[in-house]
Amino acid sequence: MSDSENNKGAAVIPFSQVNKSGSLALSAKVAQLRAAGIKERIEMILSDPEGKKLARSLEPQEIYWLVKELADEDVVPLIALSSPEQFCFFLDVELWNGCTYSREKAMEWVGHLLVAGEEFLVEQLYHLDFELLLLICRKELFVGGGVGDVISDDECRAEWDHTFDDMFFITFRDEKQGPLMGRLINNIYHHDHSLYLRLMQGTKNEIDSEQEELCYRFRSGRLADRGFPEWEHALEIYRSVTPEDFVRQDAKDSVIVDFDAILPVPFFAGNSLFQRAMNSANCEGLNAELYCLINSALVAEDKSFSDLDTIDSVLQRVYGYLAIALEHLSGGDEKEAVRILETEYLKRLFQLGFGIISQLRSRAERISSEGIEHATNRALIGFRRKYPRFYRGLDQDHVDGYREFKGLADFQAADALLRNLEG
Repeated sequence: MSDSENNKGAAVIPFSQVNKSGSLALSAKVAQLRAAGIKERIEMILSDPEGKKLARSLEPQEIYWLVKELADEDVVPLIALSSPEQFCFFLDVELWNGCTYSREKAMEWVGHLLVAGEEFLVEQLYHLDFELLLLICRKELFVGGGVGDVISDDECRAEWDHTFDDMFFITFRDEKQGPLMGRLINNIYHHDHSLYLRLMQGTKNEIDSEQEELCYRFRSGRLADRGFPEWEHALEIYRSVTPEDFVRQDAKDSVIVDFDAILPVPFFAGNSLFQRAMNSANCEGLNAELYCLINSALVAEDKSFSDLDTIDSVLQRVYGYLAIALEHLSGGDEKEAVRILETEYLKRLFQLGFGIISQLRSRAERISSEGIEHATNRALIGFRRKYPRFYRGLDQDHVDGYREFKGLADFQAADALLRNLEG
């Protein structure tokens, strides 16, 4: 985002309330920020004189989703305002695809770290997880020599790309990433020599597979502290419950988390029964439940949940299954829907919604596609997926594509189609 665009945004979207001194309390700014739209939030942060304090007042998840709204070439000004805790969260989310470390993503974020400026770089170096820095170096560097080591004949004969101290010798594994890694190590060498020595020695001696496993374990622990469960635990939300097996509860305990339960992305725009009931329900911890449910659904995808398409699909599914369950139990009565939210855990409602939709998959799998016209066959393909998808050809605009189930009306449309095919 250019300076001119930032200035334009600042002129259009100022903070609306100021005190007598012409300033607005940080807490009030944060409240106004959270009430604004995504684009407005970004502009408010980047244009405010206290932008750094404002950005660092947000939960790591909040500022991360703002970063994801920006084009790659525009992210650095916002990243440069982040705290070490926030930047650590960025790396924990971005550098892993499921349980697999991504060298490509790591180099992308090393680039962001370097472009964000020396002050930001030095601050982050003092707080970054050493094991992760070591993993990055292990994946990108060959290191020879060492403190007090007798250099082997092979090392003497080798052609090394660089040395900073005539003690350790470096060769870059990837020529394209060599300049980037060279700048990173150069900064570490000059700003924290002790860290440089530890990284060089560790890069020479550690085993890649063990280092990657250790980093993943530490990363999982940090994400668990922020409400992102381990993959195996996250899958529990897909333990389907059929309408016949669902037993209504009279009450529930509030879900308490050790951090501000700010949803990772804003509520979906819409007016479903679930959304209206959420706005009306008087139940402490309901937002925390939704937050943890969405996080579990993201982790259960077993892929990078930094991907915006994945996030969008998961959010639609979570809201859709909750709407289906609530409509099924309440019969569409909004007051009854509110009572259900106040007594039933969202996880159980999600499992009920998934159970209702899963019945479509079982029925679709029993129907032969032989001789069926194209559009109907496309609908069956969607219903047979692991997480059934609604065929948009059944919508009024008849688009040839798929989306998540939004509510009970979608289920009823699919049910009618299957009944017709079942004869």
